[in-house]
Amino acid sequence: MPHIDLPPLPGIAGLLAGFPQTAEPLNHLAETLLRGPSPLSPAQRETIAAYVSRRNECTFCAETHGAVARRLGADESDPLIVALLTIADRVRVDGRSVTADDIAAARAAGADDRTIHDTVLIAAAFSMFNRYVDGLGTLAPTDPAMYEKHAHNLATNGYLPQ
Repeated sequence: MPHIDLPPLPGIAGLLAGFPQTAEPLNHLAETLLRGPSPLSPAQRETIAAYVSRRNECTFCAETHGAVARRLGADESDPLIVALLTIADRVRVDGRSVTADDIAAARAAGADDRTIHDTVLIAAAFSMFNRYVDGLGTLAPTDPAMYEKHAHNLATNGYLPQ
């Protein structure tokens, strides 16, 4: 049960519906980070979002973005994404823990400045999104089909309301 009065919608959906004044900028941030111009594909960006959310133990975000990443054809074994997930995990814990060796490994796997920038920003933003969703005790469905349905919509339409 959520800690505050929210519409009966899961995860961030309840927060966005309950607080439209913050919904618009948060939706635009998600759209920019996950669908806007970037050297990273949407599948790679969703993978970073899902990974950070899993590591933060945010069930709603991890399941949602994991399902979106799978729908978009994510490949977590690619050397570039492996190096970027190392950076994302460090940012998730403490941004100051990213090392020169982490950056060098990402560059060796093909990352440029924009790729590294986008990875750090996605990891930082999803740490905030995870804390927002979990800090207010939002609903996290247990039915995987709910996440798949939500993922289909996000993969097809993005993060801005249609």
